[in-house]
Amino acid sequence: MRSVEIVLALVVLATVVAAFAGRLRVPAPSLLVVAGVVAGLLPGVPDIRVSPEVVSLVVLPPLLFAAGEELPWRDLRAVWRPVGVLAFGLVAASAAAVAVVANAITPLPLGMAFVLGAVLASTDPVAVTALGRRLSLPPRVQALVQAESLFNDATSLLLFRIALSVGLAAGAVDWGHTAADFGILVGGGLLVAALVAGGAYLVRRHTEDPVLETVISLVTPYAAYVLAEAIGGSGVTAVVVTSVILGTQATKVTSSRIRIQLGAVYGTVVFLLESVVFGLIGLELPELVRALTTTTMWPLEALLIAVTLLVVRLLWVFPLSAALQRRSGRSATWQVPTVVSWAGARGVVPLAAALSIPLTAPAEYRELVLLLTTAVIVVTLVVQGFTLAPLVRRTGVALTTEHVQQERSTARLRLTQAGLDHLDSLTENEAAPEFLLDQLRDTWKARMQRIAEDEPDEMTNLTTADSYRRLRRELLAVEADELERLFQTGEITDHTRRRIQRMLDLEHTVLGDDEH
Repeated sequence: MRSVEIVLALVVLATVVAAFAGRLRVPAPSLLVVAGVVAGLLPGVPDIRVSPEVVSLVVLPPLLFAAGEELPWRDLRAVWRPVGVLAFGLVAASAAAVAVVANAITPLPLGMAFVLGAVLASTDPVAVTALGRRLSLPPRVQALVQAESLFNDATSLLLFRIALSVGLAAGAVDWGHTAADFGILVGGGLLVAALVAGGAYLVRRHTEDPVLETVISLVTPYAAYVLAEAIGGSGVTAVVVTSVILGTQATKVTSSRIRIQLGAVYGTVVFLLESVVFGLIGLELPELVRALTTTTMWPLEALLIAVTLLVVRLLWVFPLSAALQRRSGRSATWQVPTVVSWAGARGVVPLAAALSIPLTAPAEYRELVLLLTTAVIVVTLVVQGFTLAPLVRRTGVALTTEHVQQERSTARLRLTQAGLDHLDSLTENEAAPEFLLDQLRDTWKARMQRIAEDEPDEMTNLTTADSYRRLRRELLAVEADELERLFQTGEITDHTRRRIQRMLDLEHTVLGDDEH
């Protein structure tokens, strides 16, 4: 029962934090971690220990799936070369650097220091996606930081297994066996992703029930993760690739009504899971500190390790960016590599790896690795999380409001012209009543003129749109009252009342949320 109370408290805390984060224009995960740390220091708060299964099997799959669906395939193809370099080379370099530094400044022996390095080597897709939602980054920059965090799991997981073998079992590294393990991790994940994505596509393509569609969508990431782990593959890779594949087919497998419902459901699920996991990270830190007996210098050690990760990232990203820019004939700039370097936050995936360290490891070393991992996660989420948006604005990398508005206006003009062309074809074929086609053509021409003259049309004029929606809501409220009256007086059955109420609810959904 205590666990249920903690989860409910975290959800309430996250709701309050999210409201303040929106007003303060800061990332909710960063503020939630701070709130969790503060709450963990209060007297009477129970000791928090996160179970590995909770993070790996419950929280991680849907969050990874949601992050992968936000990654466009077009942008991913454009950045696959730098993503490959960062997902392999940078991960290995980060693990080695952290191992050396941790061995030098902490009580950890070299083997366990390598375990810590492998745990912290990869950026976290959940944290990166959560921090980047509010940033107006160019598509390629957004795709680069997001794809790197999504596809570096196989490398870090392989290093983690090697580190456990060397650090705990004192075994020698068999490079042939290591290469085979890497092939199984990646190949198994890709195979399961293809099977699960194909199966989900076929089922959803022939499903029209919104409830069943929602259930399939929620079960898909768990199926991909569990099946991949069962055959020795990378569950994270399987979930990510599945989500990217299905994300490219979203308009083909679902209707607009179901997409609205799925968006609302997944938005709620992501909010709840992110709230719980980031809150738990903050809440767990004070308990880990109280349980530690090997060192009192952990804050400085965690800070130095976080700085090490950032320095190594800078040393990889800047030369890589310069090489890519020279190859394309452009002069090297500092703005984009600075933002990419600063966007390498750690989060849920490193925490899951640290929690999965076997209990056969020396308890004092395992506790220290878990503490340092959690502390580095908190440092990156707080320091980089609070400063990433100001850095993006300072570098001028973010897309301007004018650029976004111009792109939207151009798209609206193209869409309107396509509509007019279709009306012309309908007129030629006499496929609809002429008076109706003339009315629609006049409406579309008026819309095109307003867009061309940079005047708000009926789809962008917020004042008019708000007034229209308010009047529609008033009419719907009157109809709902009359529907209730008809039911209470016995003039209609409950079945009829429910059917008509659903129609009214759908109209409310089309109008959007009422913010007034």
